[in-house]
Amino acid sequence: MVETVGVLVISYGARETAIVDALKRSTNYNVEVYVADKQRNPFNVKNASKHAVISDLNVEEICKFAEANKDKIDFGIVGPEKPIIDGIRDVIEKRVGIPMICPTKKYAIEASKVQQRLLFQESVPEVNPRFRIFNSKDYRTMEEAKKALYKWLDELENKAVVKPDKPAAGKGVGVWGDHFTTREQLFEHFWDALRYGEVIVEEKIEGEESSFQAFCDGKHLVPLPETRDYKRAFDEDRGPNTGGMGSYKDVGEVLPFMTKLDREKEIVIVNKIFEKLKTSDNQALRGIPFYVAFMHTGKEPKILENNSRPGDPEIMNVLPILKEDFVDVCFKMIEGNLTRVELEKAATVVTYKVPPNYGGYAEAFPERVNKAEIDKPVDLTKAYDLSKKYGEKIRVYPASMELRGNEVYALKSRAVCVVGVGESIDTARKISLEGVNAIKGGALWHRTDIASKEHITKSIRHMEALRKRR
Repeated sequence: MVETVGVLVISYGARETAIVDALKRSTNYNVEVYVADKQRNPFNVKNASKHAVISDLNVEEICKFAEANKDKIDFGIVGPEKPIIDGIRDVIEKRVGIPMICPTKKYAIEASKVQQRLLFQESVPEVNPRFRIFNSKDYRTMEEAKKALYKWLDELENKAVVKPDKPAAGKGVGVWGDHFTTREQLFEHFWDALRYGEVIVEEKIEGEESSFQAFCDGKHLVPLPETRDYKRAFDEDRGPNTGGMGSYKDVGEVLPFMTKLDREKEIVIVNKIFEKLKTSDNQALRGIPFYVAFMHTGKEPKILENNSRPGDPEIMNVLPILKEDFVDVCFKMIEGNLTRVELEKAATVVTYKVPPNYGGYAEAFPERVNKAEIDKPVDLTKAYDLSKKYGEKIRVYPASMELRGNEVYALKSRAVCVVGVGESIDTARKISLEGVNAIKGGALWHRTDIASKEHITKSIRHMEALRKRR
């Protein structure tokens, strides 16, 4: 008889839908999921043994839900950053006794961008761009702060990135050339962020970005293949930054514009940070404590930031092609004996559909928005039906969507994504786009150039030019 395993999943969007899917696809276990969710996600409601909506994902309420079902739950897994930063693992393990797959509060290093830079400075200083930390306590007047900032901008020749210490304090991260083109605009952004605490102003790095993720049992780091995500809202990398409009992964471990040496350098760098952080009990860094945004410069790679959670969308490039039973992978992470994971040799492409106001689309392209569809239900049926044609090569993952009665509505954030799996990036992309185009209603839209040949060729050419500059 197959053993029944209960799993607590703390869910925000499609990333956790993919986690629920990976758990439910287990062939070694009968999996029952207990989902603490931001909304009534249709996929999670359908697949959960118990589903609770905790819209602000606050630790106390999640803990009560875990407590009420603790006799049926073997372990928990956390996708979103907020509960990790708020110490969900510490609280549930202490109060309820359920082992949790995510780092402890102390190791949620995205909680402070300043601490992150200082940690890298201690362990791998070469990955840091030039940076300076500003604190409002150091300046008596606005003019004093402006003078200090402008002096630093002289050194950086204005090519700067402004980062508030805490996630999304004020206007968030601002980049020269993207969010501002004058010092006055940059200062306005900086001053707004400085009201909330420390601000880092660092050198803007030119290059091509990749996302590095690794499973971790606290003792061993198991790197996953490289992915590339698309942060900007509109085609051709225009528009504001978003949570990520899509991503791709090649058949092998590296991206088309990367070399094997680039990958090896990344692994060495992350291992150095891992060794610096490792604790005597070896358990604190369980989960995906390293989801690192690397910038490849043609010389040495630089780190833009690190998060202590799985990437959304990037983890969805990986979970659908795990060869091993994901429940076994989870048990190994808890037991401290995860030394490798096997993946299918396949390319994957994730494309998101989002509501009209997301990323300022309705404002930028009012003529493209189907006004009659706004706030109307979204029909996912035809996208799900494509599994008859593609089988395991297509996955539809609802994100910021809500089940009301029998109908599904898109909320304010990224609504739904489709993962295509193929023997090449191009094949995977076609499947992903076919799925996305089959989703109707809600005036949803998507980027059309995720993993396009043109975009990838541009990245390859850019890297070739950067390598020649050495």
